[in-house]
Amino acid sequence: MIDWLKNEWIALASNYSSDKDLIYNYWKDIISQYSKKSRYYHNLEHIHKMLTQLETIKGEIANLPEIKFAIWYHDIIYKSTKKDNEEKSAAFAKNRLKSFSFNTNSIKIVEKLILSTKKHNVILNQNQDNAYLLDLDLSILGSNWETYKNYTQQIRKEYKIYPDFMYKSGRKKVLRHFLERDNLYFTKTYKLQFENKARENIKRELETL
Repeated sequence: MIDWLKNEWIALASNYSSDKDLIYNYWKDIISQYSKKSRYYHNLEHIHKMLTQLETIKGEIANLPEIKFAIWYHDIIYKSTKKDNEEKSAAFAKNRLKSFSFNTNSIKIVEKLILSTKKHNVILNQNQDNAYLLDLDLSILGSNWETYKNYTQQIRKEYKIYPDFMYKSGRKKVLRHFLERDNLYFTKTYKLQFENKARENIKRELETL
């Protein structure tokens, strides 16, 4: 997985910089951040799953480099005790992408794509890219129960600083918010493939809390 991710990063970044040291240093940044001991779910495996899924729908994407950079950087800063992870991740991405020959407007789009993952609402409507990014990010909700259960255990570990009564209260709030939405997924592809299963999984998790 690591080799595949490294090759993907180099292939993407090399389109916007010929500085191999810079590209490698940014790769080391990514490895360092996503491999922190506090990360059980928001790690390189999560990025890998999003990027491999993206390969199956890339014909639907309007601007592939923007969404790829957004995937790479959307959880680059992640602390379960903080509420500004997305803002810091967006700022981190902007700082790195400024070193590339990546146009200013595209950098702004990447920032907004990352910020949209905070409340999981589409904020860019000119194409389906924002919708697909959010659907990729939450596709785990529509997986089989064993995979979903493992995901919930990983999330719990990321919030291990909190006692059960606090964690369960917060988790219930998040899950109920998802169920109250008209749709968990924004694209037709993901609604058809994951919507029903995701709702089933969320209801099942709620019963355990």
